[in-house]
Amino acid sequence: MHYPRVDSPPRPPEHRATTRAAVPLASASLLLLVLVTAGWQPLMALDRQVSRTAHGWAVAESGFTQACRILSDWVWDPQTMRILCAGAVVWLVVRRSAWWTAVWLVVTVAVGTGVQQLMKAVVGRERPVWPDPVDTAHYAAFPSGHAMTATVVLGLLLWLLHRHGVGRAAFRTVLAVAVVSVAGVGLTRVWLGVHWPTDVVGGWLLGAAVVAVAVTVHERHGP
Repeated sequence: MHYPRVDSPPRPPEHRATTRAAVPLASASLLLLVLVTAGWQPLMALDRQVSRTAHGWAVAESGFTQACRILSDWVWDPQTMRILCAGAVVWLVVRRSAWWTAVWLVVTVAVGTGVQQLMKAVVGRERPVWPDPVDTAHYAAFPSGHAMTATVVLGLLLWLLHRHGVGRAAFRTVLAVAVVSVAGVGLTRVWLGVHWPTDVVGGWLLGAAVVAVAVTVHERHGP
């Protein structure tokens, strides 16, 4: 007996997948924002406990702490991420003549920075204060600017590399570097005692939501 051939169902457009990702990411970001703003005690207690433990280790392990400062303040610093983004913009314009995508990248990073600063101003959360600090930072704590900027910039660059068909081995290498960088910058901010853990988680969630929304916009309206 011969059965009629059944074709595989068509894959959904990529913008639908990113839209589905954006909704839970934005929801989780909003929930965390509400809990932090309300000062929900179980979460605040966990923040304090983790931060005290990390700070104790940071004071005891001065060599490792100095390495964390170099990584956090130079390698994974938001300014470094923006320079990396500028390099990608030049590559898009010069090598690909992709002006629309270059503008989209600049606008997305700028919007991410604006959202980050607005959130800091609205929440106004104080940073951890220690009698023996190992590093210093400015502005309000929530969300972590380092964590959010790294997530936005590296997330967008990964998507661009995938879209432009970079080789599998190269993409996996860049992906590994990006994952280590995004995770590492968040952990070093807590280790250095300049952010509460929820500041970092908030930066990761908001950054990922910005990436998901930006990719959706590009897939729907880009060339």
